[in-house]
Amino acid sequence: MSAQPAARRRTVTEGDYTARHLSVLEGLEAVRKRPGMYIGSTDSRGLMHCLWEIIDNAVDEALAGVCHRIEVTLHADGSVEVHDDGRGIPVDIEPRTGLSGVEVVFTKLHAGGKFGGSSYTATGGLHGVGASVVNALSSRLDVHVERGGKVHSMSFRRGEPGTFKDGTAQPSPDAAFEPFVSRSELHVGRGKRGVTGTRIRYWSDPQVFLSEAEFTYDDLVTRARQTSYLVPGLALVIRDERRLPGTPGADGPHEEVFHHDGGITEYVEFLAHDTSVTDVWRLHGTGRFHETVPVLDERGHMTATEVERECEVDIALRWGIGYDTHVRSFVNIIATPKGGTHLAGFETALIKTFRKQIESNARRLKAGNDKVDKDDVLAGLTAVVTVRLAEPQFEGQTKEVLGTNAVRGIVSRVVEKELTELLTSTKRGAKQQSALLLEKVVAEMKTRISARLHKETQRRKNALETSSLPSKLADCRTTDLERSELFIVEGDSALGTAKLARSSDFQALLPIRGKILNVQKASVADMLKNAECASIIQVVGAGSGRSFDLEARRYGRIVLMTDADVDGAHIRTLLLTLFFRYMRPLVDEGRVYAAVPPLHRVEIVNPGSKKNEVVYTYSETELRTLLKQLEKKGKRYKEPIQRYKGLGEMDADQLAETTMDPRHRTLRRVTVPDAERAERVFELLMGSDVAPRKDFLVEGAADLDRERIDA
Repeated sequence: MSAQPAARRRTVTEGDYTARHLSVLEGLEAVRKRPGMYIGSTDSRGLMHCLWEIIDNAVDEALAGVCHRIEVTLHADGSVEVHDDGRGIPVDIEPRTGLSGVEVVFTKLHAGGKFGGSSYTATGGLHGVGASVVNALSSRLDVHVERGGKVHSMSFRRGEPGTFKDGTAQPSPDAAFEPFVSRSELHVGRGKRGVTGTRIRYWSDPQVFLSEAEFTYDDLVTRARQTSYLVPGLALVIRDERRLPGTPGADGPHEEVFHHDGGITEYVEFLAHDTSVTDVWRLHGTGRFHETVPVLDERGHMTATEVERECEVDIALRWGIGYDTHVRSFVNIIATPKGGTHLAGFETALIKTFRKQIESNARRLKAGNDKVDKDDVLAGLTAVVTVRLAEPQFEGQTKEVLGTNAVRGIVSRVVEKELTELLTSTKRGAKQQSALLLEKVVAEMKTRISARLHKETQRRKNALETSSLPSKLADCRTTDLERSELFIVEGDSALGTAKLARSSDFQALLPIRGKILNVQKASVADMLKNAECASIIQVVGAGSGRSFDLEARRYGRIVLMTDADVDGAHIRTLLLTLFFRYMRPLVDEGRVYAAVPPLHRVEIVNPGSKKNEVVYTYSETELRTLLKQLEKKGKRYKEPIQRYKGLGEMDADQLAETTMDPRHRTLRRVTVPDAERAERVFELLMGSDVAPRKDFLVEGAADLDRERIDA
């Protein structure tokens, strides 16, 4: 077989790739070809981003002080409408293009009123592409502008201006469409005198977005709520007319209004759920910096010019007794979930300030030579960090990361100065709070170091087969984690019986003496000093607080076994509070249980030589029901009926049969709602706030059943 000619074997050479192979996408065509570049994706996330672009344009009017109400409506036909009472988009002719302001905004990329700085000072919209991108990705967009007593309207189909022939029917993207041929024009109608604003309604294009993409009501409400906090006085109305199953509007139109005058202080109070260590502190400040930016001159040319910028910093923060961190950052009301230079400056200043203060008070705080790190300071912190500046530099159109480098230093200086003043204040309230806060941060540092030492101890134990566990722990033999159980037992007397009743193969026992520390009010340091709390954490073996590692636990189940009386219930609540606050993943995963010991033992007398039958009941109601049944059947029972006041009154066989043997026992799984309810009740009954407890006792006094008092 002869070889093929060289011309046929040739694939692609340089001569095949020329300028004619290049594609030039202009205007909105580029947006439709590569939507991900502008909105991130074409799923629900991208669909919501389009809505944010329109809402943020309205919010920019509120930031300028000319808009007080924004209404967002999710229509049943899949469209969405945004209406604001701002100044309205300019409708006069833009001299360079010869087009109306409305058409320029919705059809030209990088066109808007936020470049020169004369119309807006601090805005969320920066790149001039938001409205035009939404228009390009919509099968239909209608805009109505109220200005000067008139209503100016224009419609677009996939970015092209024209007229839809709706007739008497409801507006629809499927209606006949006639594009403008010679020149586009605004339709002008009569409006109300003195009323201004912009109403935009659009239908997302099914050719671009995935079929399962939809507007998420919960995300919309979350965004509206946070915006109402960031722009005090602005009212945002969210209305859902879609009747989607599983949404608040499933049974009919649903409307929510968000309006807050307290600003970010109120936002921090909304975000924080734990008991506070400090009040909400506000840190204010400004800074100036210079940057070189291209500026449009009078001839329409872009000239590199050095301009002076002002950055306004406003931060609200408070610390609570918990260890979770909630920090939200914003630039000109735009959320930056991935942070940026403003958040970096905030965290740097926090660490620097706390290290200085702890070093200055090292002896009082017993801090030693160890240094706090970022996690120690952020534990229990709820903060809202906002900065406002003209033309911030974001990374991409989605604006998730702030890139303006000068902001880092400005935020850092403001936070360091303001926070130092608060921590060194001589005012009585602030001085007490700052002392508690410094103690908390030092305690977090000690907890972190203790957790590290504990892990090292565990490694040594595994390597050398030694144990540093408490001597009072009666451990089990199994190596099967899921099968193993840890019973936390009330008192040494019950421990003796429980040792005989348990299956030592997979059931471990840890006794506690009486009522453990009230960790609801105690600090982390006090909790770690408490012998009972420390023993429980050590035996569970997974650490505590933010260092808790569920995979490192030593037992598959934790069972709280306390007496079936008021004190037992109190101890169980104290234990649940400890697990909920410091070992929360165990509760979340359903690994914590409460044993259910019986209250009564009824011995039924059988005739003849037949052995007597024993029945256990777990409540007064169950006992009365049993006795009525026995009376009806003519059966006798031994008197008096045994009433168990504690686990120690049972013998080993009884305890095993009723409470510990998996074949017969009843366990109650503790779920998160139960733990939260217990924590609220415990805070009410045993917390430091006396007035609510007094009200509770007075209100409930009439409902007290005196017969149930165990005296």
